[in-house]
Amino acid sequence: MPVKTIAELSCPTPLPARDKVLLGHGSGGKLSAELIRDVFLPALQNPVLAQLNDQAVVNINGLRLALTTDSFVVKPLFFPGGDIGSLAVHGTINDLAVGGATPLFLSAAFILEEGLSMDELQRVVNSMQRAAAQAGVQVVAGDTKVVEKGKGDGLFINTTGLGVVADGLDLSADHARPGDKVLLSGSIGDHGIAILAQREGLEFETTIESDSAALHTLVADMLRVTSEIRCMRDPTRGGLSSALNEIAAQSRVSIELEERAIPVREEVKGACELLGLDPLYVANEGKLIAIVAPGVADELLRTMRGHPLGRESQIIGTVKGDNPGLVTMRTALGTTRIVDMLAGDQLPRIC
Repeated sequence: MPVKTIAELSCPTPLPARDKVLLGHGSGGKLSAELIRDVFLPALQNPVLAQLNDQAVVNINGLRLALTTDSFVVKPLFFPGGDIGSLAVHGTINDLAVGGATPLFLSAAFILEEGLSMDELQRVVNSMQRAAAQAGVQVVAGDTKVVEKGKGDGLFINTTGLGVVADGLDLSADHARPGDKVLLSGSIGDHGIAILAQREGLEFETTIESDSAALHTLVADMLRVTSEIRCMRDPTRGGLSSALNEIAAQSRVSIELEERAIPVREEVKGACELLGLDPLYVANEGKLIAIVAPGVADELLRTMRGHPLGRESQIIGTVKGDNPGLVTMRTALGTTRIVDMLAGDQLPRIC
């Protein structure tokens, strides 16, 4: 019997139905990747879309524009550290920022459920305005639709973001190289656990707040230091695991993480242990990961720690050349575990 390599080993999981959309198709994990690969890419294929970055960068008469779109279906609408309005602004800005773009303009489409309180809607819109103003962007277009009671879960928001990318800057998930370092801008799991605790009425000794924040000023500081950043991602749906698995697959490399280096707040760690969750798979809304050339990692780390949104930054891993597409982690016990993508949905409706 042939011996399998570590890259060929996997834990069997139940096969989901293939003829219907499942909640797991929106998890940012394996089912999301399959949906994109099997449905959307074959029908809409083009070179820009095929890069599968968080934003599309297109050249129009010499001007490099970054374009992104996102939808926000978080439940509840309001949570410690934010709400669906500020989250929509931050999430859209971050998708532009991790592509190296300076965000300029947003659009926002509101899908409202019949019966939604006007006071709640006003709170969301006001929060969106404050978040946009603080980030220096404008909401310049929008749309509203209303669906029947029971069909919309209160409020959904779809956004589009537009920004500009400097000449010569090329960040993409297929640029990682063996020897590169993996940097993380701070603790993971805050957003997902804050949402879950609010939704389920869970109480902990310390209030866990979402890390929702606009990261474009942190990215700008990083880009001023070096041009040897290969790619960046904000690990939202599917958490740190999904973001790194996507990079490993697109760059045809492997990534080895150090568990001791990954910051997780004690209250988040405790909540995850209580609920049987893994922080690596929990969504974040104010953190980024960067794959950088090894020679600039230490200097870049110092720069990140000098920014309010990067004070807890760490070098958490290294890019390897063997076992393409595999992400592993050396645990605190000295063992090695495979960090795979989620097969289903660990925490539904968190972004």
